[in-house]
Amino acid sequence: MSVNPMAYEAQFFGFTPQTCMLRIYIAFQDYLFEVMLVVESVILKKLDRIPGCKISPSQIRKSTEKFLLFLKDHFDKLFSKMEEMLLQLVLNIPENVLLPEDKAHEQYPYSKEQFQALQDETRQLQEQYRAEASAGQALRAELEEQKAVQAELEKILQWFDGLENACREHGTSNFQESLVFLTQNSKKLQEVMKDVEEKSKKMKKYDQLL
Repeated sequence: MSVNPMAYEAQFFGFTPQTCMLRIYIAFQDYLFEVMLVVESVILKKLDRIPGCKISPSQIRKSTEKFLLFLKDHFDKLFSKMEEMLLQLVLNIPENVLLPEDKAHEQYPYSKEQFQALQDETRQLQEQYRAEASAGQALRAELEEQKAVQAELEKILQWFDGLENACREHGTSNFQESLVFLTQNSKKLQEVMKDVEEKSKKMKKYDQLL
């Protein structure tokens, strides 16, 4: 069998020419074996009709196998010549013939250097795309963070608005005065908390003494 890969022919036919020739060879060989079995059975039937025939079926089988090897040897030689002719004249695409799907290569020919340059450019564009995608993801994350900060600022502004309204209700309209008012109230609350804690400690000590 031919060792030439014949890849262009495989692209056109959908199978390698060598595979086609191998299947033809196997089909012929199987047919040859079947024919020899039929011939053997016919010979055995003819011998049964001859009175006093001393040829046994095992002798017929040996003769059949010997004849089969003879035919197979000649068949292999003939098939080798047939295979060579078919691969060169029938299943071969000439070098000057282009398949329809490869016409683009004829219209836009590229050398190996040009093809390598295109690959390098494609690789650079892919890296640039990945970098831009990563930057875009970082910007989206930053935007989400800004939205969260903005929401917190809006809460603080609402708190200040509520604080200002509360101060107005208590007669303090100036923001600085409101802060002073809150500071004083905060100090009062701290003093109350300390007083509560001290009383709580005293109550615990009293309970322990009891």
